[in-house]
Amino acid sequence: MVEAHPRVTLFKPQGISVRRLEEVVLPVEGLEAMRLADLERMDHAVAADRMGVSRPTFSRVLTAARAIVAEALVQGLAIRIEGGDFMVGPPPFWGPGRGHGGWGRRGRGGPGGGRGHGGPGHTG
Repeated sequence: MVEAHPRVTLFKPQGISVRRLEEVVLPVEGLEAMRLADLERMDHAVAADRMGVSRPTFSRVLTAARAIVAEALVQGLAIRIEGGDFMVGPPPFWGPGRGHGGWGRRGRGGPGGGRGHGGPGHTG
């Protein structure tokens, strides 16, 4: 569960057309996990409770999200924030999110293009 839909859904290196960039996809719940843990400096158990997931699940989501962002920064890739499995709204007024899709990378051709990059539990 996430507090709100992201206000910005694409980040890219300056000076390069997005059409020429390979993208990684950061699921909305990955952004929320990073917001709670890294920006709000929330304890992982508290953040997991806020998102309505177990602490181990929160840690897997956070680790995968950090890896996606690190890859984009190091490799000069665009980061598209979309999809995933989430609900939106502050408790107790949860509402349905528009989550779909999942962890991964998209190449220039849209879904399915580029190298695969799995999320939690991905083995290669």
